[in-house]
Amino acid sequence: MQQLFPGEVFANTADFDTGIRQLLPRYDEMLEVITRCVPSTSRRILELGCGTGELSLKILNRCPNAQVIALDYSPRMLQFAQDKLTVAGYQKHWTGIQADFGDWADNPEKLDIGSGFDACVSSLAIHHLQDEMKLKLFRRITASLSKDGCFWDADPILPESPALAEVYKAAREEWSIQQGTNLTDIRAKLATTSTQGYSGQDQLASLDAHLQMLSKAGFKIVAVPWKYYGLAVFGGWL
Repeated sequence: MQQLFPGEVFANTADFDTGIRQLLPRYDEMLEVITRCVPSTSRRILELGCGTGELSLKILNRCPNAQVIALDYSPRMLQFAQDKLTVAGYQKHWTGIQADFGDWADNPEKLDIGSGFDACVSSLAIHHLQDEMKLKLFRRITASLSKDGCFWDADPILPESPALAEVYKAAREEWSIQQGTNLTDIRAKLATTSTQGYSGQDQLASLDAHLQMLSKAGFKIVAVPWKYYGLAVFGGWL
């Protein structure tokens, strides 16, 4: 199988948008929650791990005057996102940068993206970092946001117990079947991911651990506006 960076999931980038919706329950709803939590008046928005640009697109549809700076370490994903945002007419509002956000957390001086962001967002990316690096990244985000800035992340979470792990797994499998998906067919499109920089295989943390890290990083208000079995949107405001 083709080796991919963590987060790329599918051997063919073009399979991602359809495939992720078949694998993950309520994917669009999850991203929609993030876009609603980002103030519509936001002017500068940072996205960490932009993938195929789905979240960027939803955010610019809601905040068409904003400037989105999007980081991703996959040149394939960035090109796919760039093409998508260009077709949508947002090429002047979106800048993709090939970079590892774990490296940005550890060595911010190596990547000059500025600060004073009104919002920072991420989806299905930060769970590839070890917990120590998650906290370091949250602190870097805190330093990069403007006063009253916010951060929202959509990610899978560590099940709170073995019993719930089974519940979460069953919910995901039932979702895939409801989409008319043959799990054998879709798994044939998956690829083996290899470690890239600070990111590796899934390194999940519990929802409670995430909220504690956000508080420790300096977020005055932490919240969970959405949760569906083993997926959650969490974040907060400075």
